[in-house]
Amino acid sequence: MSVYTHLSDDQFTDFCQMFGVSFAKAIPITQGIKNSNWFIQTTEDSADSPSYVFTLFEERPPEDIAKMATILNRLKDTLPVAAPLAKVAPDADGSSPYYMALYEGKAITLVPCLSGGHPKHTTADMCYSMGEALATLHNVLQSLTPAEDYGVPLYPWDQVRDREIQFMPADEAKLMTDIWQGYESLPLDSLPKGLCHLDMFADNTLWDLTDGHEKLTGLLDFTEVSVEHYVMDIAITINDFCTTWGEANDSETVNFNTEKKQAFIQGYQSKRPLSTAEQQALPVMLAMAAVTFWLLRLNVIYYNREQGRTGDSIMVKNPDLMKRLAAYHWIQVEKLRDQQQTVYVLQHASTNSKVIGVFTTEQQAQAAIEQLKDKPGFKETPNAFEITAYPLGEVNWMSGFGEA
Repeated sequence: MSVYTHLSDDQFTDFCQMFGVSFAKAIPITQGIKNSNWFIQTTEDSADSPSYVFTLFEERPPEDIAKMATILNRLKDTLPVAAPLAKVAPDADGSSPYYMALYEGKAITLVPCLSGGHPKHTTADMCYSMGEALATLHNVLQSLTPAEDYGVPLYPWDQVRDREIQFMPADEAKLMTDIWQGYESLPLDSLPKGLCHLDMFADNTLWDLTDGHEKLTGLLDFTEVSVEHYVMDIAITINDFCTTWGEANDSETVNFNTEKKQAFIQGYQSKRPLSTAEQQALPVMLAMAAVTFWLLRLNVIYYNREQGRTGDSIMVKNPDLMKRLAAYHWIQVEKLRDQQQTVYVLQHASTNSKVIGVFTTEQQAQAAIEQLKDKPGFKETPNAFEITAYPLGEVNWMSGFGEA
């Protein structure tokens, strides 16, 4: 939501009049990276209280914005969203829908400002509320069928990957490749899909945080709604809401909070329970979601450079932050795989080498010892328990039997 296209006050006046709004002042909105946005003060507003947001969509074609308006109207009775205003009079030639104007082939919408502000920090309770809201969004939008008629095409991130990966250091290229392969190895056909937001970062939400409140008051930016796996939408939202992003003066640290993640999942499951396949896929999806936004930020830098976009109103987010988050999540995936690929076999000398139990972690085997060591047959030799780790899929005895 930077400002790429510049309009005069006379142009703002004309466009606002189409929607029955008396224009007084346009205030650029510099947060975000894709569209040109302004707060609009009307002749009836006080200086600090604009009533509308004026958006000129730089990349999405008008037909995509028409789909977005349908989605917002479907959600407005169940979630705090701002649906586009209708024009006072339709175009005589029917050149644009009644809730949208056109400027040089680009769509323009005017929507009411929602109350609240963007959160600088999140809490576990806010993450729970965000989980509830995202699940509600997924549930409500299932009524728009077929979903493909309302979602915009997914961006071809594989093409961005192929362009960018050739310029990356070897370790970064390997990280991206490993995560991508991990994603493609998931049972994607078994994961539920539907219309997803796919950009639900904290700066696309509004909250009433006054006097100890933590109330969600607005969900913003529905330009990326596409048909995707619900668990990918969950992963994208978790990555921002459950991560503390440091400032430049503290080396832009990236700290992921697992307690917030659990709160988010609990909130989500209170409205839409996750399938077993979704729960198992989530660790890889978290890494893949970070890779997607790593590529998105590299893509913005690429097009800014290619198109000569410069100036204080152009904001570029650091792609390295998403790279670090992707690396963090991939380490967790690899740890989980290591645990799943090794079993721990518990035996006791008194059992003539019979197996007492097979466990997925050494801690589980130790807990079994605590449970058994005071029982008859074991309490006489409590130190005769033996835990052996066996990697799955490997031959653990190579020499054979009966050899001299």
